Amino acid sequence: HLGRQSKVKCSLPKARSSSAVAVQSCSAVKGPLQYTLLSKTQQSPDSQLLRFSLPHPYKFLGKDPRLPTCIKVVHPFGTAEDGKPKLLEKSYSPVSHPASEGFVDLLVKAYPPRPGGGVGAYLCGLQIGDVMSATFKSDRLMHGDAGVTRRWAHLGLVAGGTGIAPLIQIARIILDDPADTTHTRLLFVNRHEDDILMRAELDHLARQHPGRFAVTFSLTGKALAPAGWTGYRGRGSLAMIAEALPQPTNDGTTMVLVCGTDGFVSSWGGPVSRGPKGPHGQKGKKIQGPLIGLLAD
Repeated sequence: HLGRQSKVKCSLPKARSSSAVAVQSCSAVKGPLQYTLLSKTQQSPDSQLLRFSLPHPYKFLGKDPRLPTCIKVVHPFGTAEDGKPKLLEKSYSPVSHPASEGFVDLLVKAYPPRPGGGVGAYLCGLQIGDVMSATFKSDRLMHGDAGVTRRWAHLGLVAGGTGIAPLIQIARIILDDPADTTHTRLLFVNRHEDDILMRAELDHLARQHPGRFAVTFSLTGKALAPAGWTGYRGRGSLAMIAEALPQPTNDGTTMVLVCGTDGFVSSWGGPVSRGPKGPHGQKGKKIQGPLIGLLAD
């Protein structure tokens, strides 16, 4: 996630959560929990929307419905790069609202299995009634704050492929708050039209909130645009930024968040690095360096 502006204070609405509700959430458990697959919906030729029930007795994924959530999924039958058996882990941002009771939705792309990878293919290969093991991750901070509601006047979201997942969750949280007046504009970049994920849901949000949410699509594939295509072509340009995203300000009231592959994020706002590894060899936290790329212009 990349910020165009500096940190601003966030005054959040009164939370639903209390100590009792916190205990009812999966976030109260430090280790992995078992989530049962309820349904599978094809989103693109290689991506699925997977709905999992929350393990009993938990009603909510996170302790606060105003904060974005993230879980770390375990692939129990993975292999290391040398081909030896290894538990693999991958983080996923749910696309469902954190206030959803009893379930969580994941948008998953089934990359071809390979040594050291294949968590997405493993998840998409699950059958109804199968379970996955996942651990709730700690809140992700943006300029020192995990909150997203009532924080900015204008919010730009730039997504590439499955990078839409954390951004649609943020949009849903903001739009679900009737007292939040943030104007949110999403630019969603994909290779082909049939690769556009969550399109029906995004169009529905735009119709539901015409004054607060707008979405624009862009295609990068070399093939001719489909008949009737009214969106952009290309991965990104200054003209695209000027037309599809909010204008920059100097008072901290405008923010742009970017999510996609490392190359996509780098081209838009600069490379993301990692901090020092943890005491047990865990990957270090992601760190956004200086703003460069398209947004810097």
